[in-house]
Amino acid sequence: MHAEETAATASPSPLTVSATDDATTLLLQVLAIYAARDLVSTLSDAGGRDWSVPRLNRIRQGKSAAPALSSAEVASLQALLPARPAHYDAPRFQFVDLFAGIGGIRRGFEQIGGQCVFTSEWNKEAVRTYKANHYCDPQQHRFNSDIRQVTQPAGLSDEQAIYQHIDRTIPDHQVLLAGFPCQPFSLAGVSKKNALGRAHGFECEAQGTLFFDVARILAAKKPPFFVLENVKNLKSHDKGRTFAIIMATLDELGYDVADADNAGLADAKIIDARHFLPQHRERIVLVGIRRDTHLSEGFSLRALPALYPKKVPTLSSLLEPQPDAKYTLSPVLWNYLYQYAKKHKAKGNGFGFGLNDARNPSVCVRTLSARYYKDGSEILIDRGWDRELGEQDFHQPDNMSRRPRRLTPRECARLMGFEAPGETRFRIPVSDTQAYKQFGNSVVVPVFAAVAQLLLPLIEQYTRNMK
Repeated sequence: MHAEETAATASPSPLTVSATDDATTLLLQVLAIYAARDLVSTLSDAGGRDWSVPRLNRIRQGKSAAPALSSAEVASLQALLPARPAHYDAPRFQFVDLFAGIGGIRRGFEQIGGQCVFTSEWNKEAVRTYKANHYCDPQQHRFNSDIRQVTQPAGLSDEQAIYQHIDRTIPDHQVLLAGFPCQPFSLAGVSKKNALGRAHGFECEAQGTLFFDVARILAAKKPPFFVLENVKNLKSHDKGRTFAIIMATLDELGYDVADADNAGLADAKIIDARHFLPQHRERIVLVGIRRDTHLSEGFSLRALPALYPKKVPTLSSLLEPQPDAKYTLSPVLWNYLYQYAKKHKAKGNGFGFGLNDARNPSVCVRTLSARYYKDGSEILIDRGWDRELGEQDFHQPDNMSRRPRRLTPRECARLMGFEAPGETRFRIPVSDTQAYKQFGNSVVVPVFAAVAQLLLPLIEQYTRNMK
């Protein structure tokens, strides 16, 4: 044992909690989410002893035993983890969260009384943020990394055996949520499919895609409802073949998809986040209802406007009052973006950065993307840059001092609806680069809170019918 650990554990204070399995588990749970450097001051302030990054890293790696923790240290660690939602004592329904990212869709369905019983997310950095903000009690919730470990288990090739494995691994649930990635589909020939005699056509048509894994779970678990999310371009991907296969597969599995036939009207399945927050972000939302529940008739996402907020928050309300200067673009980057946009404008391409004046109450920014960490060009906050002066003399000192800035990760959390204007409740345990990627890959939370609210009466009707 290291000398500093011997000194720390030799004479525990009267308020010390024994280094029981629970206390050790808590410390390791927090160390799996937060960087050691972020915990040093928190633990030192709480416990009155000297914690160090090397010491915490040794504990994380299993090279040193965790010391006894004081009650204050335990409390400080518990404050870094999400509390158990009160409604989990009597949840209205259970749901699973696939391709979960940082849990944007989950938040909407927890708001209407749902309990998450299974999560799948492969990105380790996203998992850190997810676990920092979403309650994941191993006694009531299972966490999975690669969903293919469940849907394509090693050593199993028989379809029925695979479905039984899925059924055993994933808890029963009423709603399946999935923001699955869009991938090319490789169609198998009809003759091959017939020769194999497979029970489901999608077993041939969707193999090699992550939608295939969602379809297998639907086939095995048969939840009464699902909500799938993807980019708007899913409809036109591969000249529409991808979307056609998805819709045919869901129909084959016995589900009615809301607004499947638009009859020449604007597609209600395409929802723009600008109705909820000042960001133009269109996503396709597929709400499925199992046909044999006889609950799908009359359900439509066209009713969603009734749940739009009366007033969309302004961009200025989402901004931090004194953001760190590091978010201001460097002179070199700003010069590059400015000249690049100028060159494309001259060619008539219209390509350029998105400069936003937060003083304008009606401003709506472009879509926040996962590449935002690179240069922030799609959403820049105007700090008084004078375009005309820039055209005359780009490097004019007074004008250069007003270079635009990118959004902070906290502002991205608000723009995506993970917290309200002025709040700092959403925990961001990762680097800025990872945070930008995670928010850019996520969904706008209020959109799915509204979808959940719209679906809630049918979920309640289903649970009543099952009693």
